Amino acid sequence: QVQLVESGGGLVQAGGSLRLSCAASAYRFSNYAMAWFRQAPGKEREFVAGDNWSSISTFYADSVKGRFIISRDNAKNTVYLQMNSLQPEDTAVYFCAARAYGLASEDLGHYRYWGQGTQVTVSS
Repeated sequence: QVQLVESGGGLVQAGGSLRLSCAASAYRFSNYAMAWFRQAPGKEREFVAGDNWSSISTFYADSVKGRFIISRDNAKNTVYLQMNSLQPEDTAVYFCAARAYGLASEDLGHYRYWGQGTQVTVSS
């Protein structure tokens, strides 16, 4: 069983930055593909960024490419999401997710483990 706990959300003005963290209680955390998703009010949960075992193999949704960076510290069992140039449309609850077998993907159905989410609100 893997537990994921997100932190770092909050209220920020447009153009600002936040860094989200997701701490995992997982044996051999480095074996897990990790991802960030978000869900805005009234919308479906959507993929934001994914990382395959190291910060070398990462990919992003087009909407955040060039502004967000996913990274991980396997020694700390933690994955991060650095969010820059935030815009009001980035307002959502952000979730981290872990997949034990297989590559990170944009399909939320591939992830067995989820955190409880952290709220990010960007004011205009």
